Amino acid sequence: MNLGSHPLFSDVKAFVARYGLIGVFLATILAGTVVPVGSLALVVAAASIGVHPFPLVIVATAGFTIGMVINYGLAYGLGRPYVLKKVGVEKLEEISAVWSRWGWIIYTIFWLIPVLPVEFLSLFCGLIKTRFSIFLILSFVPRLIVFTLLAYFGSQFGM
Repeated sequence: MNLGSHPLFSDVKAFVARYGLIGVFLATILAGTVVPVGSLALVVAAASIGVHPFPLVIVATAGFTIGMVINYGLAYGLGRPYVLKKVGVEKLEEISAVWSRWGWIIYTIFWLIPVLPVEFLSLFCGLIKTRFSIFLILSFVPRLIVFTLLAYFGSQFGM
């Protein structure tokens, strides 16, 4: 099976060839929100056509993190009143207590397994008002690791 000739992969390669790192940055911002953009395939495709892995990883990680911060901010400012009406203060405090104890582990696991919907966890972190500095670290570092591995894979795939 020649994955590189698959139409979807060819489209991603064409996108990266046309828009370069700016396109990767904007697409990963969208991917960090709840818009279903394939940031993982984008990084692999960009590396496979010769985009240098270092700037690719930095740009993709920064873009995805910005998208996650957008989710966090929206949920922090707009989502809490809605959720409080639906589940109540007690239930939200109970969930917050569990999250305070185990949340960073859950969040890291979601980040390191690329197919899990980590974008929704950023909404949850905003709802329960997770400390922003911790949220930012938990958003940036695991995706940096994942994008680094995928860029390496993509560069090997392109050779």
